Amino acid sequence: MREVLDQLLAWWRDGKDVALGTVVATWRSSPRPPGASMLVGPDGEAVGSVSGGCVEGAVYEVGEEVLASGSPQLHRYGISDDDAMSVGLTCGGIMDVYVEKVSRDTFPELATIAEEIEAGRPVALATVVEHPDPAWVGRRMVIHPEDHSGAIGSDRADHAVLDDVRGLLASGHSDTLTYGPDGQRRGEGMRVFASVHAPAPRMLVFGAIDFAAACARIGKFLGYRVTVCDARPVFATATRFPDADEVVVDWPHRYLRGQLDEGAIDARTVVCVLTHDPKFDVPVLEIALRVPEIGYIGAMGSRRTHEDRLERLREAGMTEEELARLSSPIGLDLGARTPEETAVSIAAEIIAGRWGGGGEPLGSLSGPIHTTGRVDSPGDPERNVPSASHA
Repeated sequence: MREVLDQLLAWWRDGKDVALGTVVATWRSSPRPPGASMLVGPDGEAVGSVSGGCVEGAVYEVGEEVLASGSPQLHRYGISDDDAMSVGLTCGGIMDVYVEKVSRDTFPELATIAEEIEAGRPVALATVVEHPDPAWVGRRMVIHPEDHSGAIGSDRADHAVLDDVRGLLASGHSDTLTYGPDGQRRGEGMRVFASVHAPAPRMLVFGAIDFAAACARIGKFLGYRVTVCDARPVFATATRFPDADEVVVDWPHRYLRGQLDEGAIDARTVVCVLTHDPKFDVPVLEIALRVPEIGYIGAMGSRRTHEDRLERLREAGMTEEELARLSSPIGLDLGARTPEETAVSIAAEIIAGRWGGGGEPLGSLSGPIHTTGRVDSPGDPERNVPSASHA
């Protein structure tokens, strides 16, 4: 919803009715992730995308129906045996799209959610998208780390959804949760989509060198909140790093320790140590490698520098298990030479680690391109799924 939020909020404030279509589940090579959204505006405008063009026309028609009836609909789109090209995902993926009417009456919480997102405060919206009792469909809870509002339909369901969505909120990703009709942990019948809006993940770049400028640039492009830190004030300046969200003059290890003490580091954080100077590298890596919550830790340097760094870290008391978390020399083998090429190789390694990619050319592999699909919703998506079926 984030990518269409500004337009959605403008229509909402004007008292207009809007249809909001949201991807709530995907399988195989779906082109857009859960949370991708599309609007059908009050004058027939189409804003946003749920599939990159494959099924937008079908979702648009459903949006018009929802605006007319006021009743939400859940549809599944994918390849069918007899009509693969008409309405469906020609890439072979399958997705569920939930379409609902949004207005001041149906969605009074929208302004509050928008304020939280704009302020960078974590918030999640849990919506019932499927249930045997149609009266439950569309019910929602707005969930914060410490409080919540709204209700799903029963105390049991509320407690189950609240616990599970808080877990998603901590990890920073959206998902569809499956329960029994009354929120039973084991069972099917109710599906709840948790749209999670957490602050941007962090990229900490230690070392104010030219490679750091390129790394900050690509980190920002990937959606990270980028911090460049160096103890040398003559190099650590905002002018040299215009793409960084902040430039900090401090010793890297002291800054990282302070961020950990403040609880500003989570599993999505990536750390790039680019100084290849042991007086900077070793102290910060000694801290970072002992924090399992940090998602990625890479260090720049030649293989000789790498071996020397490992020996220094061992002398500091680090175990082989801790050292195994270090990506060094940093980046994938792309043959990079320039700072910009090196930044691409670093970004590629971060992405591969996050999603389980192997770094090989896709053309040399077989099987699904995307490996993150979850088969945990009612029904078997591998069966003969209609290309535009009402779930």
